[in-house]
Amino acid sequence: MFKRFVTLILVFLLVVLLANLAEARSAAEIAIEEAKKYAGQTLTITWESGLQAQGIRAILPEWEEKTGVKINLVELSFWDLHDKVIMEHLAGTGAYDALAISYAFMGDFVSAGVIEPIDEWVAKYMPPEALEDIHPAFKRAFQYYGDRMYALTADGDVLILYYRKDLFEDENNKLEFQAKYGYELSPPKTWQEFYDIAKFFTEKYAPEIYGAAIQRGMQSYSWFTGQFIAYGGQFFDLETMKPLINEEVGIKVLQDMLKQNEVMPPGIVKWGFMEVLAAWLDGKVAMIITWPPVGRWSEGYGTRTKQLAWVPPSKVVGKVGYAPMPNNRSTLAAGFSVGVASQSKKKDLAYFFAQWLTSPEVSLQVTMLPFTLVDPFRLSHYRSPMYRNAWDNAGEYLDTLYEAAKGGVLELNIPGAREYFAALEQAITACFAGEDPQKALNKAAQEWENITTRIGRENQKRAYQAYLELQKSIWEGQ
Repeated sequence: MFKRFVTLILVFLLVVLLANLAEARSAAEIAIEEAKKYAGQTLTITWESGLQAQGIRAILPEWEEKTGVKINLVELSFWDLHDKVIMEHLAGTGAYDALAISYAFMGDFVSAGVIEPIDEWVAKYMPPEALEDIHPAFKRAFQYYGDRMYALTADGDVLILYYRKDLFEDENNKLEFQAKYGYELSPPKTWQEFYDIAKFFTEKYAPEIYGAAIQRGMQSYSWFTGQFIAYGGQFFDLETMKPLINEEVGIKVLQDMLKQNEVMPPGIVKWGFMEVLAAWLDGKVAMIITWPPVGRWSEGYGTRTKQLAWVPPSKVVGKVGYAPMPNNRSTLAAGFSVGVASQSKKKDLAYFFAQWLTSPEVSLQVTMLPFTLVDPFRLSHYRSPMYRNAWDNAGEYLDTLYEAAKGGVLELNIPGAREYFAALEQAITACFAGEDPQKALNKAAQEWENITTRIGRENQKRAYQAYLELQKSIWEGQ
């Protein structure tokens, strides 16, 4: 009798388990089923214009076909995703439903009431395993502000170092470098090593090959930030919110950047992303530090697609190695999530779209599109057998992105971040044009003081404290 009773209990539990498994739906499936209730409606979403929009445009027909919901994709420049969205919000137009959000916008968007907390939707509709699948570096930094959840991670931007393995592994280069610098030629672990190696290759191979290239004509604050934090810098004194960018560490970083420019191609101070990409693919530089899509294009992955007709043929296929930025402090530069606009009249639908787009299965499709600028951010992306076999050393590439993000450096996300960045960028540009680093950073620091005073020192102190705690949590893998 007892055995029969136990058998019946086991059968019952098995039936319940199978029923639960049958009922289990993925994040994408849940979002699609809920969105179908709104068939015939149109959802307006923002996204970065140009190259950044190619990936999402390719996947939108699938959403529209499965849900009957049309998407009006509004393409804006990176900073207009901040400025115009806030302007529309202040005007009360309700122009947008779902928003592409760089985590650096979070402080401004939350303080202005631009975005809606999504905790309740997540609790009701998001399978827990889909949240746990996000890399720890992006899980909090790209989704939360304070204790509230405001967005879902959609893009894992992290700057990494690409290097020419053939040059680094050449026996003559190794012997000559060892003799000159007293240590082994290998991917640079420190910024001093980065400079030494760049100088070595430039002196030996220029003008055919230069030692390194980093874009200097735009967004230099992203590279400044990685090196500044790697050197132990802090943006503010936490007790007073006095800017510290014009003190010893900040000055050293700018001086180092000036030295690096000397061993890079002529005119580097005006180079942007495209110039660095072209020189790298043409085999003209030994090292670059830039975003993840370059890793795919270096290997010729998908470059025959019509969307990538603008990408020059790669002369470095099979010659590329990957590493985190020096000091294992790689800037999480820009990076996007998707949130719900607080003035939207279709908030539920906007959330379902965000959940669908960022879900494990849909986001893997997007990140693997050859022409996308959306980069891996889920653990399942890094582990995907399909992705890891996309080219010969794709596994090494994905492992490097994962490790680089673990040591990731956050750009400021506090209120006024956009203005702080602009003042710092102006100082860096002035320094490249010949101004003394101390003088240039003093001007930026004074502007930072003005921004802090206008927004409110105590408010900024709390926000900066949260930023520091967030940065610490990334390095501790929480």
